[in-house]
Amino acid sequence: MNCPLPTPRYDAITLAHGGGGTLTGSLIDDIFLPAFGSPLPSPHDATPVSIPSGRAAITTDSYVVQPLFFPGGDIGSLAVNGTVNDLLMAGAKPVALTAGFILEEGLSLETLRRVVDAMRQAADIAGVHIMAGDTKVINRAHGDGLYINTSGVGELMTPEPLVPEGIRSGDAIVLTGDIGRHGIAVMAKRHGLSFDPPVVSDCASLHAPMLELFAKSPLLHCARDLTRGGLGGALCELARAAQWDVDIDEARIPVAKAVKGACDLLGFDPLFVANEGCAVLLVAPEDVETALGILRRYPTTAAACLIGHVGDTGGRVSARTPLGTVRRIMPPSGEQLPRIC
Repeated sequence: MNCPLPTPRYDAITLAHGGGGTLTGSLIDDIFLPAFGSPLPSPHDATPVSIPSGRAAITTDSYVVQPLFFPGGDIGSLAVNGTVNDLLMAGAKPVALTAGFILEEGLSLETLRRVVDAMRQAADIAGVHIMAGDTKVINRAHGDGLYINTSGVGELMTPEPLVPEGIRSGDAIVLTGDIGRHGIAVMAKRHGLSFDPPVVSDCASLHAPMLELFAKSPLLHCARDLTRGGLGGALCELARAAQWDVDIDEARIPVAKAVKGACDLLGFDPLFVANEGCAVLLVAPEDVETALGILRRYPTTAAACLIGHVGDTGGRVSARTPLGTVRRIMPPSGEQLPRIC
């Protein structure tokens, strides 16, 4: 029997070192509960969650991005969207999240309120509940104002896991959107750079198109979101894990003009710049048009395109350049843009 998802519960919160009940109660009443719901009638240290099918996926991630606010998003929306997308890449429908806040002493209430409101909005858009949370305070100058950890649980919707072992020779490689915007947007804000037109992060959840793709199962063989390491890093990981060669056509990969200009200026390869609302999908060749038709109906994936195919055994990634030459794509040896999430 399925039980309704309960409303969340939050432990005591304080922003001042050694602070007491009045501020704690004010934060709970004024910031967390209006955003995430009322406490359970009988508070507990764990919140029950029902997974109708009994098949679940779980993930966790920590977010330490600086600055806290950037064009197209902030640490709060990033924390929700990143965890939602991680569940989707496993073939799971997100059901519930937890949120842990590490607050630096002296963080302004207005900043915290803006972040929490952004989390609520992102959760509402993705149709997921923030079920439980916790806060801890660290000394002033021992952090960057605010860190967030989110964990998520989802109901597995695909008949087989969307893992590299599911990739097959001949599979089509589908990219859900243009690449590199998140990394460049965060870097520009962090270092006070400006580009014309401005670069806006692609921070968004992919829940709507992915859930429709799940409904067409077994349409997808594998999926990977293009966060740290970008498209190039993700393809190298998948090729190595599956031991299939991957061949892509760089001319087909959409890169916004401002992103390309920034990468040319700063010496970055757009293939390795991070995204937060973009994924690569491995699809049987006969299902490519169906997948693209679904993706292109949604604003977040309207620029979806076919960028290559899986080849023979080997585990290498090769890219045909716009000049007609072929270059080997190697795994990134370092992080071009640290702290992008």
